Amino acid sequence: MFQHRLVEQVSSGACSLCMEERAINKDTALINDRIRARELRTIDDSGEQLGILPAREALRIAQEKGLDLVLVAADANPPVAKIMDYGRHKFETEKKLREAKKKQHVVTLKELTLSYKIGEHDYQVRLRSLQKFLKEGDKVKVTIRFRGREVQHSGLASDLLMRFARDVEENAVLEREPRLEGRTLFIILAPKKEK
Repeated sequence: MFQHRLVEQVSSGACSLCMEERAINKDTALINDRIRARELRTIDDSGEQLGILPAREALRIAQEKGLDLVLVAADANPPVAKIMDYGRHKFETEKKLREAKKKQHVVTLKELTLSYKIGEHDYQVRLRSLQKFLKEGDKVKVTIRFRGREVQHSGLASDLLMRFARDVEENAVLEREPRLEGRTLFIILAPKKEK
C-alpha cells in the first residue's frame, strides 16, 4: 500500500516536470543555453559574420553585449546562429503578423433571398443591400425559392436575377449564370477587382 502511494507521488512529480518542459518548449526558438550544437556559424547583431565559433564562445560574446544567441538555421552545416535582442525580435515579428492580419479581408458569401413576385420598392431595398455587400468586398448569392407550382415560372425568376446583375454591373461581375437546383434558382455576383 505504501509503495503504491510512493509510485503515484513520483509519477505525478514527473508529470509536473514534463508540463514545465512543455511550457518552455512552447516557444520553439532555440536561444542561448537551449542550443545543443557544438559549433555555430555566428552572425553579429550588426549583420557581420564572425565565422565558425564554439557554441560557448558565441554565447559568451552575446552575453557580453547583453543580447541573446538565437539559432536561425538549425539544418545548415554548421548551424547558423545570430546575436540579437530576442524579446524585441519576437515583439516586432508578432506586430508585423498583427498588421498583416488587419489588412487582409476574408471574402464571405452573403445571400439575398427573394420571391420572383417581388414589388418595385422591395426590389430597390434588396438592390441597396446587394450594393452594400459588394462594396464591402463580399460575394453575394441572390436566391429565389419556389413554392408549389411556382417552378413553372422559372423564366420570370431568371429574368429578375439578370436584372439584378445588370443593375450592379459597374460594381460586380456575374460569377455564375442563373442556375436551378431543386426548387431554388440563384446567381452569384462577385465584386470587381480594383485596379
